[in-house]
Amino acid sequence: MALALASLLCTAGARRSQDLHCGACRALVDELEWEIAQVDPRKTIQMGSFRINPDGSQSVVEVPYARSEAHLTELLERVCEKMKEYGEKVDPNTHRKSYVRVISHDGTKMDLSGVKFDGDVTSSLKFACESIAEEYEDELIEFLSHEAENVKDRLCSKRTDLCDHALHIPHDEL
Repeated sequence: MALALASLLCTAGARRSQDLHCGACRALVDELEWEIAQVDPRKTIQMGSFRINPDGSQSVVEVPYARSEAHLTELLERVCEKMKEYGEKVDPNTHRKSYVRVISHDGTKMDLSGVKFDGDVTSSLKFACESIAEEYEDELIEFLSHEAENVKDRLCSKRTDLCDHALHIPHDEL
């Protein structure tokens, strides 16, 4: 009996951790994509070598700033602060946890029925976000430096396996 209870508790704890990391990854990608979309598409940054070639020219190109490595790196340093704007929602059927914005980007009213919003939720989500941003920084920059389809699924499920249990999660928009 005690062994069965211990096994059940370990499974519930592992699922909670998996839900948290999956939710943090998905929220992280949502926030990064939103931040990228806020940048003027005409804004550029010079990339390349600033060394002078033997012929006197420089190998410098201008690239869109929004998806530049410099901008994405800067975003990764501060994006997890946005996790304080998220709450936890538990699916009544599966008991799986997901994380949703409780404060919209544009100030519109959000449906917060069934959403738990407290310091424990936000601090856990922020910590998971920071861990993912640090561990998968190269992958995040690789995926986000190009306009790609389904970045959340491709990164959070296929590349990192953080959401391998959750390929059925609906594609929500901010």
